[in-house]
Amino acid sequence: MPGTCRATGGVDVTEEDRRAPAAVVFDALGLDYEKAFVSSEGHRASLQWLSERLEPGSRVLDVGSGTGRPTARTLTESGHRVLGVDVSPVMVELASRQVPEAEFRLADIRELVWKDAEFDAVCVYFSLLQMSRAEQSELVRALARALRPGGLAVLATVPLDVEGVDGIFMGQPVRLTSYSAEDFTTVATEAGLTVLAAEHATFSPAHPDAVPEPHLFLHCRRDAD
Repeated sequence: MPGTCRATGGVDVTEEDRRAPAAVVFDALGLDYEKAFVSSEGHRASLQWLSERLEPGSRVLDVGSGTGRPTARTLTESGHRVLGVDVSPVMVELASRQVPEAEFRLADIRELVWKDAEFDAVCVYFSLLQMSRAEQSELVRALARALRPGGLAVLATVPLDVEGVDGIFMGQPVRLTSYSAEDFTTVATEAGLTVLAAEHATFSPAHPDAVPEPHLFLHCRRDAD
């Protein structure tokens, strides 16, 4: 049973209630998420695109690192140094066990501050969808600044023009916000990224409660200062 604490006004608030909504969802999903998305050819092709363009030993930030597979696993096997950040304790524990060659940190990515030009690459695979549009745009700008000039970024999302829509994802209640493909591309360019390629795909997760999803992968480079 989750612990409880007394909030102002005499209302009981569970520890689950105090966690970020994404943490609640992905704590519940655990390895089921990996199993549902492991066969995504678009994701693997995107990782190949990135790996082929990075120098050996590149420092890569993996935002919303999940179980560590396939992103952190693929990049560490290619000889890169990966820092994964996830808001879900369950996901961080799984990733640390499954990809011990990488470093994983339990944190809300919106609350972290990075040095300018700290990373050679940044990966954001479908980890913005439970943030507001303002938060998504602000985070992409912050991540672009954390890239060295000429560094690479992969931004992947479900390109739907929705804001604050309640739905069910793999049996879990979620509130989703996203951009259209055109507007998400604008978010990237306004953050100082040059979009080198935009790949579209449709993927059906291997889960009885999942439905086919449109996927957009933006492969980007930070412009020189």
